[in-house]
Amino acid sequence: MGTLLRFGAWRIMIYTNDHGPAHVHAVGPDGRAKIALNCPDGPVLPVDIRGVDPGTVRKLVALIEQELVGLCATWRSIHGHP
Repeated sequence: MGTLLRFGAWRIMIYTNDHGPAHVHAVGPDGRAKIALNCPDGPVLPVDIRGVDPGTVRKLVALIEQELVGLCATWRSIHGHP
């Protein structure tokens, strides 16, 4: 699947060939992060961070929290489970 959200140079994506539990991938210019959605109500938690400073991680998590309902719905439509 393509980019679902953008945060500056960061792209938030759900891969169609991925596995549960529900999560998104944030890919940026200098790093990447896998962030668990814990659908349907969170909490949104970073689970694998590489090359991303803590401030950016907090901002990515906040953005994903704001969009959690839609991201969980997208995950379900692709993978069929939360």
